[in-house]
Amino acid sequence: MASLSDRLKKLANSPQGRKAREKAEQLARDPKTQEKVRGLLKKVNKKH
Repeated sequence: MASLSDRLKKLANSPQGRKAREKAEQLARDPKTQEKVRGLLKKVNKKH
């Protein structure tokens, strides 16, 4: 059986994996998404 890292490498190099990576990069560049992440981090940091 293939290890988890082998399966992740295979997915990352597949067309489906490339599409998912492009979508993630697009979301990461979006100012609205960045603001959501900052808000979540702020909440998490307040609790600690």
